[in-house]
Amino acid sequence: MSLLIQHGEIVTDGKRFRADVLVEGETIAQIGENLAVPEGATVIDASGKFVFPGFIDPHVHIHLPFMGTFAKDTHATGSQAALIGGTTTFIEMLAPAGSEDLMDGWRTWTGMAAGNSACDYTFHIGVTRWDDRTEATLRELVGEGMKSFKVFLAYKGAFGIDDAALYRVCRLAAELGVVVTAHCENADLVSELQQKLIAEGKTGPEWHEPSRPESVEAEGTAHFATFVEMTGAHGYVVHLSNARALEAALDARSRGVKLDVEVVIPHLTLDRTYAERPGVEGAKYVMSPPLREKGNQPRLWAALERGEIATVATDHCPFDVAQKHMGDGNFTLIPNGIPAIEDRVNVLYTQGVSRGNLSVERFVDAASTRAAQIFGLYPRKGTVSVGSDADLVIYDPAYRGTISAGTSHMNNDYSGYEGWEIDGRPEVVTVRGQVAVQGGEFVGDPARGQLLRR
Repeated sequence: MSLLIQHGEIVTDGKRFRADVLVEGETIAQIGENLAVPEGATVIDASGKFVFPGFIDPHVHIHLPFMGTFAKDTHATGSQAALIGGTTTFIEMLAPAGSEDLMDGWRTWTGMAAGNSACDYTFHIGVTRWDDRTEATLRELVGEGMKSFKVFLAYKGAFGIDDAALYRVCRLAAELGVVVTAHCENADLVSELQQKLIAEGKTGPEWHEPSRPESVEAEGTAHFATFVEMTGAHGYVVHLSNARALEAALDARSRGVKLDVEVVIPHLTLDRTYAERPGVEGAKYVMSPPLREKGNQPRLWAALERGEIATVATDHCPFDVAQKHMGDGNFTLIPNGIPAIEDRVNVLYTQGVSRGNLSVERFVDAASTRAAQIFGLYPRKGTVSVGSDADLVIYDPAYRGTISAGTSHMNNDYSGYEGWEIDGRPEVVTVRGQVAVQGGEFVGDPARGQLLRR
């Protein structure tokens, strides 16, 4: 099967130019001007549109047991929503509870995804405990091509690990050439602050942010950086939310620590006032780290523009309104997270490129290329190059629309971006050469996705 995309403007992390793209089978075969049309080829006219590499979301929760409930998306709904939003690959957090066996978790997560994902996927392996079997299990999973770990400095008693385990994880990762991704908050400080606020009768969602303030995240970031520095590992801070934590990460980098930083789209665009709305309206926006003072956002955007922040992810955690009600009267029981996998690319393009100062090349880098490079997928993914997988997004910058839960394809009954305008959307999306999205609707193979071994 041949696919020819004509007259588009190709954008990669380093350049933009007008050319045609010829796809043969699953990969890009030629890039050039006025390419001949092979017999029987499907031809797509991309005049006036961008041709981007498929976008990569490096931080997603699809199957997620959390606080006694489960996130609402399946691999079918989550992957199809991702594709409609231009994301052709996601990296899911495989994080069994600390009381569960890691290899059993591997079988659970991969079994749920296999044959049910419309886009390609891979996993960060969550290390939620360290016992006499952990190292051997991790070595086996790295042998399966899972080249990144996930650790939680928060959520002690559920997912979180202590410092001895953190040291062992980082030391093993350094030996194996594996990236350690980390949720950086000081668990003990969070616990003490939560107990204090609840005892004072401060139980609504507006108290979630004061229970895990910016200083707690900055301390967690510096703490993680110390372990990365001591072991020579490659660290990656997930969902960094504020300027103080960013300075802690940049300070470590200035000492030569190999530490990448991720920000998620909610922290760039939403602020703590959303979570301060009364009752469940505020609970919809409870996530950890929390939404912060709006004054942090200019610093985060500037760091993103300069490349100090490497990637933009979602931390997609789709809990519905009924689940958010679990925290009525006690904010510590609100399931954390908001749905975002369908909206990340459009919100980032609108707020960053169309209405901000983010170059379209850095947009591609932050939303696709850098994740591919950090997590061992480049150049198969993350670029428009001969020989790369034909994961392509034909993006229409002239499109105008509005985000709404009523038109979303995520399996949720609310949107964190309800009523937000978007400037542009993916018009056509391909997964390894096969058209998966046309005109904003999924038209592809619901089982197209493959487990990517890195």
